[in-house]
Amino acid sequence: MSRLNTVAKHLAIGALMSAASFGVFAKTSLVTDKQRQNAEMLIEKALDSDLGYSIVESLTTEVGPRLGGSEAEKRARNWGVSLGKELGFDKASIEEFSMPFWDRGHLHITMTSPYVQPLYGTALGGAAPSEKEINADIVYFRDIHALKEVKDGALKGKVAFVDGDAMVKSQTGAGYSQANMRRRIGWQHAERGGAEALVVRSVGSDSHRFPHSGMMSSNDDKWAEIPVIAISNPDADHLRRLHNFDKPISLSLHSESKWKGEVNSGNVILDLVGSEKPEEIVLIGGHLDSWDLGTGAVDDGAGIAITTAAAALIASLPERPKRTIRVVMFGAEEVGLLGAFAYAKQHENNLESHVLATESDFGAQTIWQIVSNVNPQATMLVDEIAKILSPLGIVRGGSDVVGGGPDIIPLAAKGVPTIRLNQNGHDYFDLHHTPDDTLDKIDPDELAQNIAAYAASIYLLADSDVSLKPSK
Repeated sequence: MSRLNTVAKHLAIGALMSAASFGVFAKTSLVTDKQRQNAEMLIEKALDSDLGYSIVESLTTEVGPRLGGSEAEKRARNWGVSLGKELGFDKASIEEFSMPFWDRGHLHITMTSPYVQPLYGTALGGAAPSEKEINADIVYFRDIHALKEVKDGALKGKVAFVDGDAMVKSQTGAGYSQANMRRRIGWQHAERGGAEALVVRSVGSDSHRFPHSGMMSSNDDKWAEIPVIAISNPDADHLRRLHNFDKPISLSLHSESKWKGEVNSGNVILDLVGSEKPEEIVLIGGHLDSWDLGTGAVDDGAGIAITTAAAALIASLPERPKRTIRVVMFGAEEVGLLGAFAYAKQHENNLESHVLATESDFGAQTIWQIVSNVNPQATMLVDEIAKILSPLGIVRGGSDVVGGGPDIIPLAAKGVPTIRLNQNGHDYFDLHHTPDDTLDKIDPDELAQNIAAYAASIYLLADSDVSLKPSK
């Protein structure tokens, strides 16, 4: 075991023992001695265990890339059910839903003027194919705001290129939403301008020639009718320099990406049935699908491994917690949170029984903060949980933070209480949606710290009698 986990383990145990000795957990504590001992045991076991790494290794190796709606995603669902049974979950099933399937197909994109140079690009989700080879001059736009000002028809016979700036690395991923505008809505303005195709700078913080994929937004349920391609940051830098040197730039491109009709996807449901209040559900999970450029290790094989391994460790306790713990491996997240909305729809008649929800979907680096959106008494419980997690390097964040993760959005909108164990996302936007999202990017010890935090906190919340519902 690494020094990081050895230190964390001894600090966690020592802090718990000291708290008990000095009366920090007094009679007013919402955590009993037995629960505290079980949380201590879970942290210790998680830091010693390689279960999480074995799970993500199996998923990325035996299944591989898992584009929403694809045959590979179907294999992943079967993998998830088999894993749940192997790990001792009380129930393991698939809840299917239908979805439109978009396939990337083949792409080539080459700069043809002022000289020939292949570019590294990828079609964006929802983009249309090119009916034939496109050979056209580009019109350069410094950012999405400049493209928004284009006049109708002004881009006829041209390829629009929207530049921007590479994202700055940060712990929280700040800047993603703003940068993402060019990916999501750029096509609408390029089409209005009459462009043959749209090329955008990838939304990411890396300096490698790895293009970032991702889903575009629809416009009144209408999708792009032109090819839309993201190119890597270094290639976008190159086009910017040529533009600044007043060099005319031309591109040749052909894309086969297109919609291929309705298919089935699904959510994998793994339940540990509660011992006293089985009807009350604490939902945790990640998304099972991934983009198809890498193997989806960081986004979101890690989240699947973290939450499944945490629940499996809880299952190894002598007694089940009072409430049911449900792991949901959401399907088709990358292409529009389709599994999340399907789950909320399929369970709309019992959402009141969902007493808490959270998701791990921000990579595999260590957790540094816990935030929540629960009622005042439950906030006190989360405060106590935060103290128990503090030796793992985790601090208490806001107590009125609605969210829980992307796939939790539809549940949170219906009033389901949430917490979020925020991870360090410093490298996340270097990797996600790119060919670089592979298993070697995951540190087993950092993954174990995530599992320790999830196992202890989810156990304590599931075994509590405290109502978690936020105040109106």
